Order: sequence, then C-alpha cells, then structure tokens
Amino acid sequence: MAPASFSFGIHPPAQRVIVHLSDTHLLAGNRPLGGRYDTAANLTATLAALERTGVRPDAIVFTGDLTDLGEPEAYAALRAQVEPVAARLGAPIVWVAGNHDERPALREGLLDEPPSLEPVTGVWDLGGLRLIALDSSVPGWHHGDLDAAQLDWLRGILADAAPRGTVLALHHPPLPSHIPFFDILELRHQNEFAQALAGSDVRAILAGHLHYATAGTFAGIPVSVASATCYTMNLQRPPQEVNGMDGGQSFHLVHVYDDTITHSVVPVGEAETADVFSEEWTRAMAALSPEERLEAFSRKR
Repeated sequence: MAPASFSFGIHPPAQRVIVHLSDTHLLAGNRPLGGRYDTAANLTATLAALERTGVRPDAIVFTGDLTDLGEPEAYAALRAQVEPVAARLGAPIVWVAGNHDERPALREGLLDEPPSLEPVTGVWDLGGLRLIALDSSVPGWHHGDLDAAQLDWLRGILADAAPRGTVLALHHPPLPSHIPFFDILELRHQNEFAQALAGSDVRAILAGHLHYATAGTFAGIPVSVASATCYTMNLQRPPQEVNGMDGGQSFHLVHVYDDTITHSVVPVGEAETADVFSEEWTRAMAALSPEERLEAFSRKR
C-alpha cells in the first residue's frame, strides 16, 4: 500500500495494511444459514464497506469458516464474490481453514489444488512482512488443534526472522472466551503452540471463530479476533444465554507500523454521518505549520 498522503502526528504512516475478515459461512444455493441469515447478502455488504474505506491493502485475510458445510458450490460462490473486489484493490487473498470448512473442497475450490486432507497452510511475503496461515481445523470435529507436524513446520519457518516481522492467521484463537460453549470448541495444545512461538519474530495473531470482536495476548503476543460477516454473537445477554443475531457485523483494518500494530474495528452497517472532515479540510491542515495546526484545531474556543 502506498504511504498515506498526510501524517500530522509523531507516527509515520503504516508500512503495511491488512484487511481481516472472518466467518462468512456461505451455503450452496445461498440457503439461509440457520433458516434466518442471508450470508451472501451480508458478505456483499461487508465487501462494499471495505471498498468504501478507500484502503489499498497488502492482503485480504479470511480467518476461517469460509463455508458452513464445506460444499463445493459454496466455495465457488465465495470466490465469485471476493475475487473481483480483491482484483480491484490489487490485493492477494489469504484463505484460512475453519472448523466448518472441509479441507479437500477448500483446496480444490479456492486454491486450485488437488483435494487433500493435509492442513491448509501458507506463507506470504508482504514487502518484508511475513504472513503465515495455519490450519487449526480438525477433520470431523469443531474444536481446534495444531498437531506436532504443523508446529514443527511453523518452527522451521520462524527459524529465520523476516525484515518486518511475522503475522500469524488461524481460525481458533488462543484466548479464553467468557461464553461457555466456546470453551468446548477451544484450541487444544496451546502450551505446545506457545513453545513454538518462543523467541520468534511473531508480532500479531489474527483469528476468528467467536463471531464477536475481542483481543488479548498469547505467549506475550497480541491476538486480535475479528467478528463474523454472517451473524454475530449478542453479548447483551448473560454468557450462558448468548446466541447469534443478524447485526453488528464488522471487519478489521490491521495497520502495521515499525513499532506497533493496530486493529481497527470497521462496522458494516451504514448510518447517517456528519459532514465535518474531508479531503479539502485535510489539505488545508497540511498547508499549515505544526504550530498553526494546533492553533487552528487544538485550541479550545
């Protein structure tokens, strides 16, 4: 992504930008998910919101549950919706497998690879920022895991540091949830995962699975969980009564700076917006000296 035209603070523009989406859960024939959610329409709204941001991302990452049942037709529909947007933005797509996905159909439908039960993993060089996709799905089950072979593979990749560090993407977050049923479906072998990351250059972990946005740390590494595009969890309920709702969909803009990474939640729903700041306003501020900008905008009147 080209650097921002304007930088008025102490931080220079972000070096890299990643769009992080999750849990599209498409079904063949666009059948309503759970009899109530139009997942294709909600994804269309999400992609439209993404394009309205004007961002030109270095990658678009989908952290799993790309389809709800692993149907080939659903993968084809997902590809048909997302690829034209990615092409317009000039960004590669990173598909991450989730517990609702089926590895053979995902490989064939999205990666143009022969069907296989092997973990869907990959490595991308985003101009010195390394992005690694892990596969925490367990064929036949909904909980998550990273077996010894995948962790050994990860250790081998991380043995050499990347110029701008590494970002990991997987479906099941290595974080606690206050929602009881998610504890059953959590990521297993987290201690072994933490050991594989020890001393590495991993700067952030992107995940999904929870259908609500949250954040924490794992092995000292920031973890950011994106909400879902299909439906989200209504957290306005006691934990044992949390269920899905058709609202609150969002995605994340991940801005990678030299010394930090930020994860901004972007709501999908449109609302009436005030008309105060604009390109013209920003250019007018840019024409001022730093002292004049403070006088014009910071001083209380």
